[in-house]
Amino acid sequence: MKIGDKVRFLSETGGGKVIGFQKNNIVLVEDEDGFQIPFPKNEVVVISSEDYSSTKFTMPTIKSKNGESEIGLNQDNRSIKSKMKEGQEDLSFSFDDEFRFDKIDDEKDIAFKTPTEERQGGDLLNTYLAFVPTNIKQFTSSTFEVYFVNDCNYYIQYSYLVAEGNIWTLRYQGEVASNTIILLGEFGRDVLNDLSQIAIQLFAYKRDKSFVLKPSIDVKFRLDPVKFYKLHSFSDNDFFDTQALLYPIVEHDIPIKPLIVDSKKIENEMYSSVNQRQSMNTNHRSSQNLGHDLQKKEGVFMHHKHYNNEDISVIDLHAESLLDSISGMSSLDILNYQLKIFRETIDRFKGKKGKKIIFIHGKGEGVLRNAIVKELHYRYKRYSYQDASFQEYGYGATQVTIK
Repeated sequence: MKIGDKVRFLSETGGGKVIGFQKNNIVLVEDEDGFQIPFPKNEVVVISSEDYSSTKFTMPTIKSKNGESEIGLNQDNRSIKSKMKEGQEDLSFSFDDEFRFDKIDDEKDIAFKTPTEERQGGDLLNTYLAFVPTNIKQFTSSTFEVYFVNDCNYYIQYSYLVAEGNIWTLRYQGEVASNTIILLGEFGRDVLNDLSQIAIQLFAYKRDKSFVLKPSIDVKFRLDPVKFYKLHSFSDNDFFDTQALLYPIVEHDIPIKPLIVDSKKIENEMYSSVNQRQSMNTNHRSSQNLGHDLQKKEGVFMHHKHYNNEDISVIDLHAESLLDSISGMSSLDILNYQLKIFRETIDRFKGKKGKKIIFIHGKGEGVLRNAIVKELHYRYKRYSYQDASFQEYGYGATQVTIK
């Protein structure tokens, strides 16, 4: 089935001409009144097909001298284009400007272009990289296809880069139409280590209409090679009929930045917010009338607040609050310990629906916050989170609500 085919509906009367295709096996059919009707592909049948690649002509049958039929040939050896234009040069009418005959433009591209389809609520940017096994039934030997998923009403110009050390190489580049999935390429497990460090750069726009300007996106993340050896890493999704591994690039206009550990950034974050923490502690001391109960639990300095019948716990994740000494610990060791405390705290309150927890991580370079957000996206999806009150906690605090 292709654009231009005439089709008939199987489940109801009517039909029309195919003018385009949408995702999820939807075909766009234009009826005789000019209405465009989306219909499942498996519920239409082709009744006639138009092939623009060639034109069929019925040649006259002539009789030869011996009485046998022969197919008449093009006696003057002229091209079809020449025959189509025959007689047009002789038209020399002198009508007014508003009365003119159209002339054939034989240089014009007659290829049909499917009109861009927009959907309600699709003006927030949502894009993903999707990795799909080519043979999920023989997963251990399967290769993988990588797709770019554009799940929004904007066109996307993208660049897909991979790094070897500090040297980056452009692997894919191009444009993706709105609400469209495109295949970028295919690879095997033998090159996973070469593809693990990825950068995606993109910007969004609409054609032939005004739109809300979106900022350009530049994100970096790492592929986890281990996931490509585990079938359960691939799950059902809204974009493919088979299981796939999705890496978000931007969701609801917010770029997703999975963790790439930078020891210098972690170190800067640990020591850059001392003044902020002193100010925050002053604010806490001035709020004694709210009933703070300060206690030490498993190395965590925790505040319990009761305000407007809300039970709010405040967890300070700064290294100097969690550890007596960081001597002999690498930046990654410290980060892993901070995340361990974060997980233990969430698990401790997971049965208390509506419970609010404030995690103080500091502003710094955002490494710890990005790690927390990643945990909330992948490990604690059902819990909501937002920036905590600036007036009470300053910059660098995230509020998590148990659902």
